[in-house]
Amino acid sequence: MGGVGEPGGGPGAHGGPARRGGPLPAFRWEQIRPHDLPGDKWLVIERRVYDISRWAQRHPGGSRLIGHHGAEDATDAFRAFHQDLSFVRKFLQPLLIGELAPEEPSQDGAQNAQLVEDFRALRQEAEDMRLFEAQPAFFALLLAHILALELLAWLIVYLLGPGWLPSTLTALILTVSQAQSWYLQHDLGHTSVFRRPRWNHVAQQFVMGQLKGFSAHWWNFRHFQHHAKPNVSHKDPDVTLAPIFLLGESSVEYGRKKRRYLPYNHQHLYFFLIGPPLLTLVNFEVENLAYMLLCLQWQDLLWAASFYCRFFWSYVPFYSVSGALLLFVAVRVLESHWFVWVTQMNHIPKEIGHEKHRDWASSQLAATCNVESSPFIDWFSGHLNFQIEHHLFPTMPRHNYHRVAPLVRALCAKHGLTYEVKPFLTALVDIVRSLKKSGNLWLKAYLQQ
Repeated sequence: MGGVGEPGGGPGAHGGPARRGGPLPAFRWEQIRPHDLPGDKWLVIERRVYDISRWAQRHPGGSRLIGHHGAEDATDAFRAFHQDLSFVRKFLQPLLIGELAPEEPSQDGAQNAQLVEDFRALRQEAEDMRLFEAQPAFFALLLAHILALELLAWLIVYLLGPGWLPSTLTALILTVSQAQSWYLQHDLGHTSVFRRPRWNHVAQQFVMGQLKGFSAHWWNFRHFQHHAKPNVSHKDPDVTLAPIFLLGESSVEYGRKKRRYLPYNHQHLYFFLIGPPLLTLVNFEVENLAYMLLCLQWQDLLWAASFYCRFFWSYVPFYSVSGALLLFVAVRVLESHWFVWVTQMNHIPKEIGHEKHRDWASSQLAATCNVESSPFIDWFSGHLNFQIEHHLFPTMPRHNYHRVAPLVRALCAKHGLTYEVKPFLTALVDIVRSLKKSGNLWLKAYLQQ
């Protein structure tokens, strides 16, 4: 083992790999912490120090995702996001610049080392129970019922005509299909269906593109950041909603700075007007298209175009262009309600604020809660009612969440961590309560002299 390197010095300290065959430079956490700047990113995985400053731009999950773990121990995040660790380690080897000094703890700061050890043991137990292995029949049935709904919606109009009743029924059935397609592409994006990541990515492009009209790469770029740092302001795009909505610590900050772009003390009311109805129809559509064009995702663009061609080719003969467009808007608005309520019931009521640099388990548990399970709720929410388990083990197939849940609950009980489970309706109401609470915090800070 080499001596402890000086800040910015030693082999590999300027971005080059450590010398092969020679001793690795040893670093202390105080030397690693400054390397969390744009263009200067180090991270620690399994006690080894890597300089990802230049390579981050080539990271398949995006530079922001891996950059969010700058100057941190990213071991558990590394294991959580990747299936084939031996394959991924090949890409890390050229980035290796050193290792933690022997006297340094594996985690920086006041973290619970025993909790980290126990969580890793729990993950190993889940692997031994084969909980990361998918049941092909489960996902085949999911896809089959989505395709059956798409066909049924078209057959209703074809057989009964474009009257109000069949059109309403068609819109509702298409809404169910679209919502379930969200969940299936979500499974594929987390590589929890097929053993080979490539198969998951191809299937996700089909589901997200042909069945929904969105970009798989856009979704992964956005969603993986949420998983890396849930409920962390400016790192999780799902809670970085200012200046439209203020959540958590940003409410007080906006109030103290006397910022008032909207009446935030009434955001729990205007949420019903611009939140659930318009997220998918407006925000996602614009953001998705901009991403595909700016990032030159031509393959995704073609997949998305195939959805619109199929949809309008199927329904224009019955409704004309304007009628088919109205049907499309109706479905988008309905699915947007479904999407917003289901995805936000697990996060918005929890702690939202700046980076606390917690360990993986603590950070996920602080930002998530579960909703009581039933066969209907599991289906309706795409098993996202098991949000705690999903965040701790994002690559685990969803049909195994209920099996790992008792192990997670026991871990939480041992370490005094909150394992929160709510009734479904309570979880929905808590979204509005949280918005109102944040709005009142803004108003109180805004009125203070």
